[in-house]
Amino acid sequence: MDDMTQNIPALMKGIGEAAQAAGRVLALASTDDKNLALCEAAKAIRVRKAEIIEANEKDVVAAKAKGLTSAMIDRLVLDDGRIDAMASGLEAVAELADPVGRTLSEWDRPNGLKIRRVSVPLGVIGVIYESRPNVTADAGALCLKAGNAAILRGGSESFLSAGVIHSCLVDGLTASGLPASAIQRVPTTDRAAVGEMLTMVGLIDVIVPRGGKSLIERVMAESKVPLFKHLEGICHTYVDRAADVDKARSLVMNAKMRRTGICGATETLLVDTAAGGGLLKDLVTDLLEAGCEVRGDAATQAVDARVKPAMDEDWDTEYLDSIIAVKTVDGVDGAMSHISAHSSGHTDAIITEDDATATTFLNTVDSAIVMLNASTQFADGGEFGMGAEIGISTDKMHARGPVGVEQLTSYKYQVIGTGQIRPS
Repeated sequence: MDDMTQNIPALMKGIGEAAQAAGRVLALASTDDKNLALCEAAKAIRVRKAEIIEANEKDVVAAKAKGLTSAMIDRLVLDDGRIDAMASGLEAVAELADPVGRTLSEWDRPNGLKIRRVSVPLGVIGVIYESRPNVTADAGALCLKAGNAAILRGGSESFLSAGVIHSCLVDGLTASGLPASAIQRVPTTDRAAVGEMLTMVGLIDVIVPRGGKSLIERVMAESKVPLFKHLEGICHTYVDRAADVDKARSLVMNAKMRRTGICGATETLLVDTAAGGGLLKDLVTDLLEAGCEVRGDAATQAVDARVKPAMDEDWDTEYLDSIIAVKTVDGVDGAMSHISAHSSGHTDAIITEDDATATTFLNTVDSAIVMLNASTQFADGGEFGMGAEIGISTDKMHARGPVGVEQLTSYKYQVIGTGQIRPS
């Protein structure tokens, strides 16, 4: 129950200490026990589906009353399909190989020392997220599989939905004999809890923020705990002169309009001037007819009077809505130059049948995910075969791209001797 009068520092300290204790148990937990917890949690989600939907409906009503955007509402809503997918995601994580305890490499030294590098959990992972209640299941599952304790702080928008989902995860932990405190949920919407998490050095090992730009900026500015993060998903799709027309039209439509509110949605469409006005017109018309607002440069405006003029800020905007910026560029070099200046480093794609052009783009564009002839909406750990993801990282240290179970581990060196001493 949300209690706004709680002593937040004391509350969070207790949660952190319980997580540390649970993490020590999880680090030694068997693969079978972790998998049993995940499968039992999936079973509980299916059994309690009506309860989850009822809670979610209350969250949605409250969110609409607050005036949340359509993109935020879309992220919040749970239906039968999304709940089934959530349960299946837990089972998919259970089927993954255990990332803990793997010998990553090993070698012998001339003095007889045997050295091996072994994968280990990170420890305690804090996840701060906004309106997506399914993150509760994904994050909890991935942390558990990788032997980490989790502290989940969802947004007020999904508070009731996340509460029931978290309860299902606890059901799974209990059924497997693992500590219920292995996956904890911050039981308050008080924003002071976020501030407290960001300072819990020694109790939290890494924080993963998932949400809008304002949340990420706050976490980046205030956190004393290391982060896995991406600030924005300003994703580009570039249509080259050598693109297959039908393929381009299908991919662009999916990349933008399948779900406009996700971080992998294309926000800027770049079209090679040499592709011709006919293809540009087809792409723009498809988007407009699908209900997408198009903001374009002069060449794009010329193909359809409904196109609005693009402002400078449009090239740096994550819309998360049915809006797209369209610009014509001078070949792949022009596309890569624009991407270098405006991409957030999340996901960028090229559509072309020219192998040399594709290779240039794939090897040169410095983003976490670079795609050829595929929709940017595939920028997702589940679609990568990782079971699920705790988020996308645009950092270059430790984890980059979808953060799955392997990325939620570190390693240590084990050195085995027979009495060797180091000479002076």
